[in-house]
Amino acid sequence: MENLTVAAVCMKSMLGAVNQNLDRVRELAREASAGGADIACFPECTLTGYTLRSMENFQGKWNAETLARRLVVLARETNLILIVGFVEPRPGQKPYITQVAAGPGGLLGCYRKTHLSPAEAPVYQSGRSLEMFRVKQGVFGVQLCYEAHFPELSTHMALRGADLIFMPHASPRGTAEEKLQSWLRHLPARAFDNGLFVIACNQVGETDQGLCFPGVALVLGPDGRILTTYTDDHREGILFASLEADFLKRVRGHRMKYFLPRRRPTLYSIAVRHCACPNSSPAP
Repeated sequence: MENLTVAAVCMKSMLGAVNQNLDRVRELAREASAGGADIACFPECTLTGYTLRSMENFQGKWNAETLARRLVVLARETNLILIVGFVEPRPGQKPYITQVAAGPGGLLGCYRKTHLSPAEAPVYQSGRSLEMFRVKQGVFGVQLCYEAHFPELSTHMALRGADLIFMPHASPRGTAEEKLQSWLRHLPARAFDNGLFVIACNQVGETDQGLCFPGVALVLGPDGRILTTYTDDHREGILFASLEADFLKRVRGHRMKYFLPRRRPTLYSIAVRHCACPNSSPAP
């Protein structure tokens, strides 16, 4: 990993108003670029808005390929790596919750949410692969909101070389401080246990369907400690953080504070293959 600056964006998204949302992404991306960012991460479902109801009324109003192309153009314009989310339509099937990574050199790829919350599962289709993204500044993974509660995802990404994990959210309810305290119950463990940076951001504002997002952004170091936070309740904003390669190197060079090399996966393999929570059900 190289030294880099990340921008974690808290933005309000209007449901179905793709062009309006894209215009706002452009404004905030330019602000992130002017602030010296190398990578700007926007919340889950930024371009399309987030809903727990059927998206059938929006079928045909956008497609993933067009949105991805427009993000590549914006990435070139701002010289940023952009990580931006939207609902990806699938004619005749449930849509995906998708996060696109685009850079000045073109499309880096798409990550489709693999672990859906109980409220999301009736509306959306779960993704089936854990995409990783390799850029000159380092290797990063993406986890979307509810997925951050599954420790195996972060460990998998760390074992595949991740230096950073971006965790864009569309997480409603509560104040910014309440949301921050909720995140601090689990996100520091994802960073500390795996020796990597974690960057999280959330949508902002109320939707016409009654969801209210408090914002909040957070950057954690590979030691699990907070580097910086944004908690300007229900207001858009950008959280900047400079991530130092030497910091990551120091943590991973510490014989007691870097845990991955001491794993014993042969002890866990049977459990991973055969054991399940008594109340669990297979993914669709």
